[in-house]
Amino acid sequence: MDTVVLYYVINLHIRYSALLSWLTDMSEYENMRTADIIADALLDWNVDTIFGLPGDGINGFMEALRTRQDRIRFILVRHEESAAFMACAYAKYTGKLGACVATSGPGAIHLLNGLYDAKLDNAPVIAITGSTYSDLMGSSYQQDVNLLQLFSDVSVYNNIITAPEQAEMAVDIACRTAFAQRGVSHLTIPIDVQEKKLQGKYSRHKVPGHTSDTFVAAGDVLPDRRLLDQAAAIINSGNKIVILVGQGALNAGQEVISVAERIEAPVVKALLGKAVIPDNHPNSIGGIGMLGTEPATDAMSEADTLIMIGTSFPYIEYLPKPGQARGVQIDIKAEKIGLRYPVEVGLIGDSKKILSALLPLLRDRTTKDSNGSSSHKQYRQNELQEQQEFLRSKQQSMKEWMELLDRQIRQADKKKPIKPQAIASAVSEELQDNAIISVDSGTNTIWAARFLNIRRGMKFSVSGTLASMACGLPYAIAAQLAYPDRQCVAFVGDGGFAMLMSEFATAVQYNLPIKVVILKNNTLGMIRWEQMAFLGNPEFGVEFSPINFAKIAEACGGIGYTIKEYDDIKPIMKKAMSENTTRKSTIVEVYVDPFEPPMPPKIEPEFVQNMAESFAKGQPYARRIGLTLYRNRMMNSKIKTLQNKLGEKINNLISDDRE
Repeated sequence: MDTVVLYYVINLHIRYSALLSWLTDMSEYENMRTADIIADALLDWNVDTIFGLPGDGINGFMEALRTRQDRIRFILVRHEESAAFMACAYAKYTGKLGACVATSGPGAIHLLNGLYDAKLDNAPVIAITGSTYSDLMGSSYQQDVNLLQLFSDVSVYNNIITAPEQAEMAVDIACRTAFAQRGVSHLTIPIDVQEKKLQGKYSRHKVPGHTSDTFVAAGDVLPDRRLLDQAAAIINSGNKIVILVGQGALNAGQEVISVAERIEAPVVKALLGKAVIPDNHPNSIGGIGMLGTEPATDAMSEADTLIMIGTSFPYIEYLPKPGQARGVQIDIKAEKIGLRYPVEVGLIGDSKKILSALLPLLRDRTTKDSNGSSSHKQYRQNELQEQQEFLRSKQQSMKEWMELLDRQIRQADKKKPIKPQAIASAVSEELQDNAIISVDSGTNTIWAARFLNIRRGMKFSVSGTLASMACGLPYAIAAQLAYPDRQCVAFVGDGGFAMLMSEFATAVQYNLPIKVVILKNNTLGMIRWEQMAFLGNPEFGVEFSPINFAKIAEACGGIGYTIKEYDDIKPIMKKAMSENTTRKSTIVEVYVDPFEPPMPPKIEPEFVQNMAESFAKGQPYARRIGLTLYRNRMMNSKIKTLQNKLGEKINNLISDDRE
C-alpha cells in the first residue's frame, strides 16, 4: 500500500511541476494580443526600425507598434514598394534584420519588387502583412488575396499566423531563417487573429516557451583544414591569379588586401563589392562586366587562377572560360559554390575568417624563395616573376584607363551639353570619408561604377542582381535613418527617380539631409542603348516629357538646385553636398547629354554591327549620336575605333554638323 501511495505522490508532483512550468512560461505573453506578441518577438531579434504603410488589414499590428514606438521606430512611406527597398537597404548597410509591413491585398502586393531585390542580393528581411478575416479567406472577400501563394517564390520562410499561441514561434523561425539563409521571410496575419488574446489554448503537443531568439551564424565555423590546404595549393600554383570580390567580402576588406598583396594579385570588384577595397588601392583594377574596366576584362581573359570571394556575379561571359583557370570560391552560402564557375575547391563560411585562416598558407610572392636547389629556386623565381609581371601589366593598364576617364571629364568641361561623367566626378570630389552612396539602375550606374571613387570607410550599394530601377532614393533614406550623422547620397537617373519620387517627401518628413543627384536627360538611357547595341534596333518608347525636379524638391519642403552650365557644376555641387550648408533634404538635377554612349570596356564586333544596323533601320537620333561620337573620338580611342568601324555610315550622318 505504501508503494502505491508513493507512486501517486510522485506522479502528482510531476504533474504539479509541469503545470507550474507551463504557467511560468505562459506568463510572459498571457492575455496579450497576437499583434503585441509579434511586436515583442521582433524586439527580441533587435528589430529597431520597420518601414511601411498602414491599412485596415494590418491596423491591429500598427497599434502594437504605436505602443512600442519608444523601442521600435515606424517609418511611414508613400508606397509599399519603397518600404521593401528600404528594408533591403537597411539590412545591407547595417547587417541587421530589415523589416517592412503592409496591409492586405494591394499593400502586400506592392512589397514584392523590393522584396525580390532583397532575395536576389541575399539581404535578410522580414515582411509582415495583413490578411482578410480568417473565416472569410478564400471567399473573394474585400482584398482577399492568397498571400502565401503570392509570396512563395520570394521568401525563404512563408507562413500564416492563425492563433496567438503560434505567434512567438512563427516570428522566431522567420527571423532565424532570414538570417540563416540570407533571404526574405514573410508572415501574414488575418485581421481578427491580430486582436485575439493568448489564453493558453495550446495543442497537446505544444510546449509554451519552446522556441528562442538565439542565432548562431554558420559562417562562424571554419572549413576543414584539408580544404584550406587544397585551396592554398591551387593558389600557390597559379602564375596569373585574379581575385574577384562581391558584397560577401564587404566585412573583409583588409583581409582581401592582405591576400592580394601577399600573392601580388589584381583585385576585380563586382558592383556590389565596389566598397570592399578602395578604388585607388594599387591592386584594384576596377569593376567587371558592361560597366567595368578594360584591365579587369583583360585580366579575366588571361587568368590561370580565379579566387571568388563573396560573389555570385551573374554575367559569366566576363569570367575566364571554363577550363582556362583553376578556381577557388569562398561564400557563406553553400549553394553558390560552383554556380558561375567550375571551381575545384569551395570554402563555406565568413570570408573574413576564411581569408585570415588561408593567408598564412599562401606563398609570399613579395620575397625571394631561398629554399631548395638552384634549379628549383630559378623555377620558383620565374613563377614569381610571371605573377609580378601580370600584376604590373594590369596596373599599367589601369593607369592608362584612369587617364582615359580623366580625359573624358576634361573634355566634358569644354563642350555642351554636360557630360554625365563630369557630374559623377564632381559628386566624387564632394564625398566625405564615411559617405554612403546609393545608386539607381540605368546609365547612371555605369557612370557611378567608373567615376565615383570609393575610399576606405565608405559604403556603396545598388539593386545588384535584380537591377531594379527606383531603388536609389529609398536606399538613401534607409542609409540616413541608420546613420544619421553620415553623408548619404543617392546618385540616380531621372527615369528611376520619377518612379518613386514621392519618397522625397518622406525624407523631408523625417528631416533626413539626404543629397539626391539626378542625371536628367528625359530618357530611359540604358534601354535606348540596349535597343541599339544589343538588338540592332532603333530606339522606341524611351523618351519622357520633362519634370522640374528642383521644383518638386521645393514643393515637398526640401531644397532644389538645377545645373545647366558647366561653370555651375562645382559651386552648386559643393554647396548642395556640404553638411554645413543645410540639414534639409536636397535635390540637384543636372541636364546631361542624352546621347553620351555608355561604352563597354571592350568593343566587340557584334556591338559595332548592331549599332550600324540600328542606324540603317532609321534610328531617329542617328545624326546626334554620330556627332557625339565624332566629338569624343579625339579623347577616347575606343570611340575612335567604333567610329572607324562604323565607317561611312557615321561620317555621312555628321557631315553637315561637324564643328
